[in-house]
This record gives sequence, C-alpha cells and structure tokens, in this order.
Amino acid sequence: MVYKVQPDDDLVPTYGSRAMSQAIPRNSLPDDGVNPRTAYQLIHDELMLDGNARLNLATFVTTWMEPEAERLMAEAFDKNLIDRDEYPQTAEFETRCVNMLARLFNTPEDDDAVGTSTAGSSEAVMLAGMALEWRWRARQEAAGVTASRPNLVLGANVQVVWEKFCRYWNVEPRYIPIRENCYVSTPAQVLERIDNNTIGVVTTLGTTFTGEFDPVEAIHDAVVEDNSRQGRAVPLHVDAASGGFVAPFIHPDLRWDFRLPNVVSINVSGHKYGLVYPGVGWALWRGREYLPDDLVFHVNYLGGDLPTFTLNFSRSANPVVGQYYNFLRLGHSGYTRIMTALNRVATDLSSRIAQLGPFELLSDGSAIPVFAFRLKDSSRYSVYDISRQLRIHGWQVPAYNLPADAGHIDVLRIVVKEGFSRDMADMLMNHLTQAVRMLEDAPPGSPSVGDSGFHHG
Repeated sequence: MVYKVQPDDDLVPTYGSRAMSQAIPRNSLPDDGVNPRTAYQLIHDELMLDGNARLNLATFVTTWMEPEAERLMAEAFDKNLIDRDEYPQTAEFETRCVNMLARLFNTPEDDDAVGTSTAGSSEAVMLAGMALEWRWRARQEAAGVTASRPNLVLGANVQVVWEKFCRYWNVEPRYIPIRENCYVSTPAQVLERIDNNTIGVVTTLGTTFTGEFDPVEAIHDAVVEDNSRQGRAVPLHVDAASGGFVAPFIHPDLRWDFRLPNVVSINVSGHKYGLVYPGVGWALWRGREYLPDDLVFHVNYLGGDLPTFTLNFSRSANPVVGQYYNFLRLGHSGYTRIMTALNRVATDLSSRIAQLGPFELLSDGSAIPVFAFRLKDSSRYSVYDISRQLRIHGWQVPAYNLPADAGHIDVLRIVVKEGFSRDMADMLMNHLTQAVRMLEDAPPGSPSVGDSGFHHG
C-alpha cells in the first residue's frame, strides 16, 4: 500500500502555500490560522505599500536608531512599564531619565525631580493642563470665588492636543491668532487675553507649523509683571515637544525653562528630537507643590504601593529603555553634535530652496531643524502640486494652510531628523528642482498643474 502524503504549508515554499492563493480576511477573524512564516509574509507584503519612513519629512517622529538601541528595545517589549514592583530596574531607568531631563531644563530642586514618562507629548500636555486647572481651582476656592469658567491662553500655532484638552476638560481656549510675517505669540497679545479665570499661559518652543520659538522669556516677564499689578498668580507652561531636546544643546543661553521662575511645567517628546522611536514623552514640574496630590493615584494590586499620574496605565517599557540608552550613549556632547549637524543641514537646505527662485521662506530652520516655505506666485501651480511631484520620488513633504488669520497662506514644511544626511538633502534638492521645472513648463490647465488631489482648506 502506498501512502499519499498531503502537502504541509510548513514544507512548501511560501508563495506556493494555499494561503497565498486566497484572499486574506479584511474585516472578520479567519476560521483557521496560517503558519507564522506565511502570516509574516502576508503582512510584510502589504506594508510595502506604506511610504519609506526615512523619506518622510512631514513627521517629527524619530525614524532611525542605532542597532544596539533597537536590540535593547526589543528585549523590553514584554515589560509593562507601570509594574514597578516586578520590573524595578526599568522603573529606575524612568526615574533617572526624569532627573536628567529636570537638570537639563535647570530645575531649582536638588532632590528627585517631579515628572513622569508618557506615551507622548499629547498625554504629557493633558497631565500638565490638568495640573494647571486643579491649582487654579484651589486658588479660586481659597479666595472664595467661583471656579466654573476656566480659560487657557495659547497661540493658534499650538499642536491640536491643546484643543483636545480644552474641549475634554471644558476649558475655554483663548487663542492668539498668527498673522502674516508673525507666526508666533507676542507678550501684548497674551496680556490682552488674561483675566482672573486664566489657569495658565501656554508658550511653544518649536511650533508645529513653522518650527519657530515663541518669545518665552519676554512673555514670561510680561505675565509676571501683570500678575504683580493685578494680584494674580497666572503661571506658564512650556510646550517643548519639538524644541526641548534642541534648545539646550544649540541655544544654551536661551532662557525658556525652569530658569524662569513662573514656568511651572514643561512637556517634551522623547520620540521627536529625543531620538527615540515612538512613543515616549515626558512631563516635568518645577516642584512637588505644582503637581496637586489629588491627581496622583495609589494602587497596590500589582504588588507594593504604586503612585501613578498617567492617562495610560499599561504600556511597554521599551521606549523608556531607548531613551535611557540615548542618554548614556550620547551624553550632552553627543546630543550637541547631532543637533548642530541637523541644524546645519536644515539651514543650508532652506537657503538653497530660497535661492531656487519661486519660494519664500517663513522660517529657516535655525531654531529647530524645521522650516516652512511658500510660493511667491501660486497662480500657475501650488504648493500642493509641488508636494505631489515630490511624492512621486518617495518624498513626503506636507503642504497645508496656516491657521487663524494666516489661513490664506499655503506652505510646505520640511522636518530634518536624525538619519537625514547632507547627501539626502542634495537628492531632495534635485527632485525639488525637477518638480519646479516640470510644473513651470507644463501648459496651463494641464493635469500636471492645479489637479493635485489635495484640499487647500
């Protein structure tokens, strides 16, 4: 008797398996699974349709790390950061990072700093905003006045998470509109919006739209003087998501941090210029009195007393491990070298784009390695057409319109990150030059011009 052996997917070539000849489930769980090699290949093949992260000049998020950092982070995937009793050394790494950042931001405290890691600056913003509101309520109640109508003063150039905070926590946002040729907040605009119900003023160190710095020290001094004159205690929060890992290294004399006595909290993104893969952010406070006790919870069901002030509970420890690796690996001098190099690439690239002819810079990348530019004349083609042409070569350069009173201005923005070399800048410049020539040579009304598929609003 001859036994007929049925083919086994584990023994046949990947693309010869039955799973590869059938459509994979899209919206419901399959009846049966497949072997791990086939599952990997199916998902890997679909992911090829994504853009190349290294060519993504839209995102602020880190897209390259050293192999040693990747290996350490992979080893920590299964560790739950919140479980400090089970993973005490990982918790110690988080504490060390908080202390290192607090010293970097010139905290006046000599003891352990007050801060926490977060899933990103969005969570850090929520935590800092809640602390501002709770302290304002306490001041209002101590003064015997209502605490029912809190407001927050912030620029229209802030990241959208601040809008979320105001909506979720029923805080009135008092936006400072940006205007043509002035894309940051000014002290006078801030003071116009402050009253007794103001829980705080948000300043931005590295705006999302142009990469510029708000004049933090000037705003701080104006608010301090106004507080003294009006008998108020309106504090400042600095959203340093993009600039917090840049300014200390290439603008060391810039006073924006805890050196300013009315700056009570700072958030910063480790997965931006902290050079860590997503997602990790950090929230830090000037001292313990600036983080209300009512916001800190204590649980013991993971073993031991666990104080926690986060919106997320369970999350992987691997980004914190990656952050601590970078701090040890690079040190102050390493971060300085990297940020200096990125700054040079950004300012050189922005200068060359300005010299190309059709473009006008809104910022030049000298604050953080981010700059925005517009077309001098958009009558024949738009920044959206430029963005589409660059996408053909794999580059993701976002085109968008500015907010508030500058909404009529359409811009392109380039974020220079670790892994974007001078050689890559040369390639981008060549492709941008080609795109301009192609659009300028195209007959008016042709599909190549004015049919980008983007929405301007």
